[in-house]
Amino acid sequence: MKNLLLERDYKNIFKFFSEISQIPRGSHNNTAISNYLVNFAKERNLEYIQDEFENVVIIKEASPGYEDAPAIILQGHMDMVCEKTPESNHDFLNDGIELIVDGDYLRANNTTLGADNGIALAYALAFLDDETLKHPRLEAVFTTDEEVGMDGAIGLDVSNLKAKYLINMDSGEEGTLLISSAGGLTASNEIPVSRSKVNGLKVQISINKLKGGHSGAEIHRNRTNAIKLLGRLLFELKQTFDYHLISIDGGQKDNVIPRDSYAEICIEPDSYEDFVKALETVSNRYVEELSQSEPDLTITNKVLDHTDHECLDETSFNNILFYLIHSPNGVLKMSATFEGLVESSLNVGVMRIDSESAVIRHSVRSSVNSYKKFISDRLESLAQACGGSYKVNGQYPAWEYRPQSELRNHMVKVYKEVYGSEPKLEAIHAGLECSFFAGKIEDVDIVSLGPDMYDIHTPKERLNIESTIRVYKYLEKVIEEM
Repeated sequence: MKNLLLERDYKNIFKFFSEISQIPRGSHNNTAISNYLVNFAKERNLEYIQDEFENVVIIKEASPGYEDAPAIILQGHMDMVCEKTPESNHDFLNDGIELIVDGDYLRANNTTLGADNGIALAYALAFLDDETLKHPRLEAVFTTDEEVGMDGAIGLDVSNLKAKYLINMDSGEEGTLLISSAGGLTASNEIPVSRSKVNGLKVQISINKLKGGHSGAEIHRNRTNAIKLLGRLLFELKQTFDYHLISIDGGQKDNVIPRDSYAEICIEPDSYEDFVKALETVSNRYVEELSQSEPDLTITNKVLDHTDHECLDETSFNNILFYLIHSPNGVLKMSATFEGLVESSLNVGVMRIDSESAVIRHSVRSSVNSYKKFISDRLESLAQACGGSYKVNGQYPAWEYRPQSELRNHMVKVYKEVYGSEPKLEAIHAGLECSFFAGKIEDVDIVSLGPDMYDIHTPKERLNIESTIRVYKYLEKVIEEM
């Protein structure tokens, strides 16, 4: 793979991306990638800052003739979402990503690729490494833990940054310049459960092979949430068949639409055939309903053992079913300002039931702060109705639209020179770190862009190779014409 990719390289973009991909860098596992960036700066005698959050800033002073040109921040995040297929044995704490060239695309072997946002790192390193590039002062800002609350951007000290123009490289559609993004929060509900001992057959119900995806970029694509579907299944199964609930396990990240979910139930041993018929009836209904949007959906069952099991008592079981059936999910409101843009949404991303409680994590997004609060209040009210507690983490503001933008005007002008057409100017429902930089740097002017990427946050993630090169060449011209 390496030779195939490097043969198509330009200015070492894919050389750096390959090196980055060999460093485990899931969220909260930042040390190795942070130190790699520091070593890059040291090897080239570039000024750098590494802070307590393991953010790294690398500064390259202006080339001759560009000393008076306005400085530019090139910004992206180090961490990646770590998702894999059920059959993969990949260890995200220790293994590098196995890259595969697949025609015009770069993908990984049954895992997320990490182009979100490794391509921003590769772009910035290539610019910093290029001694032929004519450029103003470049301030490359690499942040940590963007995917789990943007803690790096929140903690970053910007006092050493001089630039008033910021190019964020955390977008995934060539030809689109992003000019606004939603705010959001991570909400966690914890519902206590009580258990009683029941002797019977333990059976696992599995929902698999849903499409999943990014809860901001793909929440509007009618993709079924595996946790919500499991809740519906358990609710409807209960109407015709008597069983006890032992556990639920669904989703991996709050900002990823879950593709798989599992429940363990306890049934009478001599009722297994009746259970299978009841499950098939419900499952066939879902497969037919979702044949167009989720053609690969599978619902299966597996007998685990026959012994005593600690099952949820009736009150706890009813609370869990009530929560799953009534919790909001998906698109809640469309924007009145930008046609076709989701204004507010909610993703039920993770659910686990342990011995004493059920924990459910949600990703809430909205470009209207007051409506974001309303969604949060709804979740808190729902948790309280089920006897549970509510907690908010990782809250971040919206990046608001700027009516007058010199950077946007410059990038549109250069885009027309390079591509011969107008770029799309869009707001995005996903959250971007741009919101924190807009709050930290007075009067900062921000645009976000990136090459074509598909199915990010899933093992089907792929990056278009030629698009990656074209966007880099476009950015070269944006920088050189500052």
